[in-house]
Amino acid sequence: MTAPLPSPGAPLEHYVSSADFDPDQFEAMSAGQQRYYMASQKKLMWWKFKKHKLALASGIFLALMYGMILIVEFVAPYGLHSRNVDYIHSPPQAIHFFDKGNFVGPFVYGRKMTLDIDTLRRSYTDNTSDVQPIRFLCRGDAYRFWGLVDSNVHLVCPAVGGQMYLLGTDRLGRDVLSRIIYGARISLTIGLIGIAISFVLGIVIGGLAGYHGGLFDLLVQRVIEILQSIPSLPLWMALAAIMPVSWSPIIVYFGITIILGILDWTGLARAVRSKLLSLREEDYVLAAQLMGAPTRRIIGRHLVPGFMSYLIAAATTAVPRMILGETALSFLGLGLRPPITSWGILLTEAKDVSVIAFYPWLLFPMIPVILVILAFNFLGDGLRDAADPYK
Repeated sequence: MTAPLPSPGAPLEHYVSSADFDPDQFEAMSAGQQRYYMASQKKLMWWKFKKHKLALASGIFLALMYGMILIVEFVAPYGLHSRNVDYIHSPPQAIHFFDKGNFVGPFVYGRKMTLDIDTLRRSYTDNTSDVQPIRFLCRGDAYRFWGLVDSNVHLVCPAVGGQMYLLGTDRLGRDVLSRIIYGARISLTIGLIGIAISFVLGIVIGGLAGYHGGLFDLLVQRVIEILQSIPSLPLWMALAAIMPVSWSPIIVYFGITIILGILDWTGLARAVRSKLLSLREEDYVLAAQLMGAPTRRIIGRHLVPGFMSYLIAAATTAVPRMILGETALSFLGLGLRPPITSWGILLTEAKDVSVIAFYPWLLFPMIPVILVILAFNFLGDGLRDAADPYK
């Protein structure tokens, strides 16, 4: 039953509260709302990134990989050039924990090698009576840490007088696992240095072309079109082949890095140009210009952060592309050369089909390449989504 309407001309009843006025009475937020709405942009990005479980796991994996390259001498069970001519092309050894029903801890069985006189092929069999416990934080092959400090302490070592080749050995009797760990230092850092070079060139050249336009933009676009019309691999091979043979391996390393960085800036520069062409017409850019802000500040402070999510995604996809470039050049014999060791150089051992058929463990350096590339792609997806936390 509804209340009767007041008659025309009758005064309306009203209520006035005598309590003090509280301006936040209807604007007050709960603790959870305050935590979200008052959070900084970095904190919002971190909360969004944590929800992407695959990207988080990939980030942890890459952090461990890049942390490992700082201490590869300590992590590797053998030295980079340590050889054992008695165990040439030895297959991987399995890790065991129980021997004849008794728990022993992590260990490997000793091996006995026999040589087939007809085929000259070595055959290895496990000697189950020879239990060789794996040692931790132990002394093994001597090394020079970062070329500065002499030491012989390793994270993992074989038993005293024993052998531990978890991923087998190569044609010179060198431990494949140790060489993969040492190769990570070169293959992973070459991607970071190369992406730093390409990002500086791409953002600076693309930013100036998109912001100013005119003749400079026209010249930049023609140069980009010429470079992108040339197939990448033949261009890499041509530039790598002109490096003198007399150069030291370190100079060749930096030369390959610079080549990969210089040739990878074109795609980023074109993307930056297209973004700035649209963003430079915004009102806040005009306001910055009227206030006298220089071009460098307008591009770096106001325009580039507007498409940071794209830059993050581009960076995480460019690093594995450069790792693949170095691996391809080294595999073809046009990149790095021994004594420098990278994953591409290790894969040169598996060029021959017969080698792959008889010694398939020489393809193991391919596994970290695949894992790192997948991790960078997953990490890029998570960072791209987290860079726009309000989406």
